[in-house]
Order: sequence, then structure tokens, then C-alpha cells
Amino acid sequence: MVGIALLTLVPGYVGGSEWYARELLRGLARVGELDYRVLANELAPDAGGGLPTEVAKGYRVSGGRARRLASLAEATLRPGPLRELLGDADLVHYPLTVPVPRVGAPTVLTLHDVQHRDLPALTPRAERAYRALAYDVAARRADRVIVLSEFAKRRALATLGLREDRVRVVHSGVDHARFHPGDERRKPFLLYPAKAWPHKNHARLFEAFALVRRERPELRLVLTGGGFTSVPDGVEALGIVSGDELALLYRTASAMVFPSLYEGFGMPPLEAMASGCPVACSDAASLPEITGDAARLFDANDASSIADGIRDVLDHPDAWRERGLARAGRFSWDATARATDAVYRELL
Repeated sequence: MVGIALLTLVPGYVGGSEWYARELLRGLARVGELDYRVLANELAPDAGGGLPTEVAKGYRVSGGRARRLASLAEATLRPGPLRELLGDADLVHYPLTVPVPRVGAPTVLTLHDVQHRDLPALTPRAERAYRALAYDVAARRADRVIVLSEFAKRRALATLGLREDRVRVVHSGVDHARFHPGDERRKPFLLYPAKAWPHKNHARLFEAFALVRRERPELRLVLTGGGFTSVPDGVEALGIVSGDELALLYRTASAMVFPSLYEGFGMPPLEAMASGCPVACSDAASLPEITGDAARLFDANDASSIADGIRDVLDHPDAWRERGLARAGRFSWDATARATDAVYRELL
């Protein structure tokens, strides 16, 4: 039996890694060939995605760093009750990286990125300390480490000293049932679905948007993800939206712009492509690997370069749309689930 531990999942807090974990489990429920049991917390009892799920009572979970560290310390010092819930597992997978509870069985750990190592100046000191304790040590101890891109593999090997024979690249997927072209009329707005985290580079995007808006005064910029206290003229912050609301935004935006400075994978560009939305995207980190030639790449540190990328996809939407649809068609969550199953089989 494969145990899958999701005790550290805080709905709406961990961004793309939550989406990855939920979609992976749904994929395993559809195409997985092994026996699985999910261990969830009281905030996310539905996280199993159709797999047999047990909710751990009493595990304190929170989005705050101090509370997360306290929960991790308590679970590490007193693992007994939680460990018993996975006591008959032949291996345990931690899709959200943090190994709670620790077990005696072989372990698989998904390491989404090493941003805290690569961009320390953009990662708060408390978060760096938490990740050094909760991520780095766990990755070195795991029997297999799943990373979501070749870029993430290279950086994990370089910064954490992992053995290459224990690291497996398994790309994330796209939910094509939700993200697909529609009949809606496209409207004059750019979409950027990202929380207001420093590496998401909103300040430079605002500079670029101001340049483009001088020529296109009707153009708006729509943000999702939350964390914004104020935005410039022409910018609208919608906060956290549902998956269906996001899908509608992809289908109605003139283009998506993605100026992130760092991604271990980067699902939004592929979701936009699958929805028929042209994509202008940063050339940083994993993004060129994932988007291939289907996104108009730009230098995310240069507002003029971002603006040029935006202009290109707005001026030639059909060409970028066709490239994007073809590229997104190469990714699916069923393929992610099957590849993850193959990693499990290595250890069983």
C-alpha cells in the first residue's frame, strides 16, 4: 500500500503545490494501478481526490510560519499517533515536501523548487530557516525525490548535493477538462494569475504595463491570487478565485503575461495555452523548458522587454494561440500520475 501524506496542506496558501497535489491524486484515482491511502488534515478533508482518505485528528495546521514550525516540531518529537495511521504503508509519498509524519517505510518526496537557495534575497529569513529544516534535510533523507522539471533537478543537485540516481523528473500536467478553448469573446485585458510574492515580479510588470497602455489605453491588467494592498491605474486585483473562474479568465483574456523570476515548473502558462490564450512569458528558470517555442519569451528584469513580449502576442494572437494549444496537448495529469506510479514501483 502507498501512503500519501498531505498533513501540511493549507487550502489557498501554498499556491501551485496545492494544485499539483490535488491533481496528482485525482490522476492516481483515475489511472493508478496500486493501492493508496491518503492522510489529510481537518482543513482539507477532500484532498484525497477520490482515493481512500483518513483525516488525522488533532494535527495543528496553519499558514503562518511560526505555527507551521510548531506543528512540525510537535509531529517530529511525538510522531507516534500520526505514524500509526500509516503504519501498514509499504512506502509513503510527501507531495508537499514536508515529511509529516516521519515513517520507517521507504519515502518519496516531491521537491517543487529550491528558490530559498537560488534567490535568498527574495525569500524571507524565517522562510529560509523553515525550508532548510523542513525541505533540505528531508530531500537528502528521501529514497526518491520527484522534481517537476529538468531545471529543478539541476538546481537540486547543485544546491543540496543530492545523489542523481535518487532524483526523478516528472512533469506536472494540465486539466484539459477545465482548461480548454471556448466560444467566449476575448476582452481587452491581460491576465496574471499569481500571488503578490516577491519572485512573481509584479512591480516590473506594472512598469511594462504602463508602457503598453500608452499605446492601448483600453487595455487592463487583471491579477488573481491575493496579497495586494494597492495597484496602479488600469490594474484590477480579484483576489483568490476558483478554478472555474480562472478558466473563464483564460478564455476571455487577450493574453496572459507571466513575468515570474523563478518557477520549478510553472503551470499557469500551460493552462492558458490549453485555453487558447496567447502567452508572453519570462525566460527564467524552468519556463523556457516547459513552454518551448509556444510562448513569447522576454527578460523579466527589463520592463521594455516585457512590454515588447506583450505587444507581440497582442499583435499576432492566432499564431501564438495555435502554438500554445499544440504545446499544452503534450501535458496531462494522467501522464503525471502514471510516471509517479513508476517511481513508487521502483521502491515496492
